[in-house]
Amino acid sequence: MQQITESRMDSRALLAAGVTVVLWASAFVAIRVAGQHYSPGALALGRLLAGVLTLGVILLVRGEGLPGRKAWPGIAVSGVLWFGVYMVALNWGEQLVDAGTAAMVINVGPVLIALLAGWVLKEGFPRRLLAGMGVSFAGAVIVGISLSAGGASSVLGVVLCLVAAASWAVAILVQKPALRHASALQVTTFGCAVGALACLPFAGQLVTEAAAAPLSATLNLVFLGVFPTALAFTTWAYALARTTAGNMGATTYAVPALVVLMSWALLGEVPGWLTFVGGALCLAGVAISSRRRPVT
Repeated sequence: MQQITESRMDSRALLAAGVTVVLWASAFVAIRVAGQHYSPGALALGRLLAGVLTLGVILLVRGEGLPGRKAWPGIAVSGVLWFGVYMVALNWGEQLVDAGTAAMVINVGPVLIALLAGWVLKEGFPRRLLAGMGVSFAGAVIVGISLSAGGASSVLGVVLCLVAAASWAVAILVQKPALRHASALQVTTFGCAVGALACLPFAGQLVTEAAAAPLSATLNLVFLGVFPTALAFTTWAYALARTTAGNMGATTYAVPALVVLMSWALLGEVPGWLTFVGGALCLAGVAISSRRRPVT
């Protein structure tokens, strides 16, 4: 009976991770559209406010209260880094590079997660990890070179995406322990609220830009808050609580491919061949790093 239960939980975690991957892929396209009328900080704050409102209603309906005291350090740090720094850096980066390129560079994150786990969790630094990191960062450099013809701003876009990846990696490391003391919904709701508080300095920009933005841009902002934030971050936390951070990182490998397809279909954007090669190297390095020897 225990084996059946564990198998069923794994299936649910896999389904939740799948929902997350699809919605996060759609976020790169929505950010590209909304970012034409909203600055990075205003877009992040508007997205987070929509997310907090959605999550708050769900939290009240479900009757869940405040998270346990031991969950708050992880919620606070992941809220600032993932819901705050990550979103602003990604929004800014996507104003300088295309959606597909941003998604591919962001996927250096799982390598950074492995590196931090080796240091913080004392898992060591196996050769496979170091080799994969080298491949991934070589890919990031190639992406930067391929975009250098567009000026320094394009290279800055890649750097900003790497900052977002680093923020994501640290956030995952502290979010995982928090999920032992609070539900996925609680961790996501209050993490989103912390991120919104961190982005409050952009409130003036949000009000000004919302008044001038077309309805389509604002609808994309609301979409980002309700689906890729409120829903996808909750399904991510749900799955993360039931598996390892490494396994969850591996599920994001599909995001760049989905983003390229979505951005091609909806935006007419396809990265150049050299950019694609660099992005492929990023993903190859992550795959090399995440491979584990079977336990005997």
